[in-house]
Amino acid sequence: MLDRRNFLKVALAAQAFAAMPANARSPGLRFGAAQPFSYEGLKAQAQVLAAASYRPPPRPDPKIVAAIDYDAYGRLKCKPEYALYGDGEPGAFPITFMHVGNYFPKTVRMYAVEAGDHAREILYDPDYFAIPADSVAARLPADPSPLAGFWLREAKGGAEDWRHAEPWVTFLGASYFRAKGELGQVGLSARGVALTPGGSAPEEFPDFVAFWFTPTPSEHDAVTVYALLDGPSLTGAYRFRMERTKGVVMEIEKTLFLRQPVDRLGLAPLTTMYWYSETVKPAAVDWRPEVHDSDGLAMWTGAGERIWRPLNNVAHITVSSFFDQRPRGFGLLQRDRQFDHYLDGVRYDRRPSAWVEPLGDWGPGAVELVEMPTDDEIDDNVVAYWCPSKPTQAGDRIELSYRLHWLADEPYPTPLGRCTATRLGRGGQPGQPRPDGVRKFMVEFLGGPLAGLPFGVKPEPVLWSSRGKFSYVYAEAVPDDLAGHWRAQFDLTVDGHDPVEMRLFLRASGQVLTETWLYQYHPFPTDARPVGF
Repeated sequence: MLDRRNFLKVALAAQAFAAMPANARSPGLRFGAAQPFSYEGLKAQAQVLAAASYRPPPRPDPKIVAAIDYDAYGRLKCKPEYALYGDGEPGAFPITFMHVGNYFPKTVRMYAVEAGDHAREILYDPDYFAIPADSVAARLPADPSPLAGFWLREAKGGAEDWRHAEPWVTFLGASYFRAKGELGQVGLSARGVALTPGGSAPEEFPDFVAFWFTPTPSEHDAVTVYALLDGPSLTGAYRFRMERTKGVVMEIEKTLFLRQPVDRLGLAPLTTMYWYSETVKPAAVDWRPEVHDSDGLAMWTGAGERIWRPLNNVAHITVSSFFDQRPRGFGLLQRDRQFDHYLDGVRYDRRPSAWVEPLGDWGPGAVELVEMPTDDEIDDNVVAYWCPSKPTQAGDRIELSYRLHWLADEPYPTPLGRCTATRLGRGGQPGQPRPDGVRKFMVEFLGGPLAGLPFGVKPEPVLWSSRGKFSYVYAEAVPDDLAGHWRAQFDLTVDGHDPVEMRLFLRASGQVLTETWLYQYHPFPTDARPVGF
């Protein structure tokens, strides 16, 4: 799991950077000698690297870096006058750099591409950072480079001063990156690749070991960044074309070269935090009604079905596979946008959604969802990705392209009614003894054809489960002012504690009215039920 405190450090450092005054004089970055560069050459480099034994990236003095803890890292202030493509330089979007620290201990090499066919390494200089005199970071030598990541800043001359605005893209730690959505916040993360997450063995986290930056002519053009990935099991060459829209849209191309087979190769992976929501919340675990960066996995299958799978905070690591052919898209979304559902100053209601749009034919495979237990909001405990059906083997070359949309909602919303809430309670009837092994579900849908139902027409819930028996099944309009707001209500009777897979949608006169709700229900053991169940 990703420790979310890592990115809190990034936010603190960003605030510190924003507080630095502008400097009219640009002292400039230090650069190495020119080297030939092209994307095809980067692919060739990754292929040659894959044929050799794995060598971990350099680590600046581990004892010193380990001492750059949470507080020390937050005090490392970046200087805006050392931004690549900063004021007075070509390139619409400045790029600033991040220091190594306890949670980001490895060197990542940075290169500036010039004239389109050669590049120079950006050489570390402690002058790039306002390092307090008493900071252990001041004792780090320049080699190996103490640079660990970068920020992509807002455009020069834009509505916001780039020195004070939050960065719109961040790459930091292993192959993690994230972007600011259209509601002005960051939240969930993406990765270059995921290798058997949630498996029985410790997960492998390959690193982006180098980046290459090109100047962007104007704020209306895409920013192009290249990256080299390396890890024990594979290498990869990446091209990111990133556009600052109302949120952020990334067009990502990658070519992977496998050193050894991977049990579950996770392509286009997303990772997020889900602690609890309206679905299930243990009594008094926290004062807030809900805490999550995302509340569900949305899928648009190759056959055209629209699916919503609410997330779970499970007792044990759970891997769910949704088999498909030529998927049209999937994403981890934050659908609940009501502030009073969170009541939190960090504004979970504004966290972005991320949607993966495949480019080209991805063939057969599965969207896989890995859910891990958590008892706090500091860990990213959910991963979603595409896993091809074809088994991998050493020497494989895998190419993939996709768009990654960081928005408030799906880029291509379904015209059907959408699931807005999943609620669980005790089964049975009020005023009567509540039977064991019976759970009541309330699944809410909103909009689409539900808003245009003729008076007196009631939707029919269409239900399926992998085991158990349904009772008290019916639909009713939610008594509020929202057009087309309905809920399906039913009881599920089930023995034992094994998970139960369920499907539900609403229809009327043979017409499908809603997307398909999928849910994995974990019956509570008697001694582990939340209070009230």
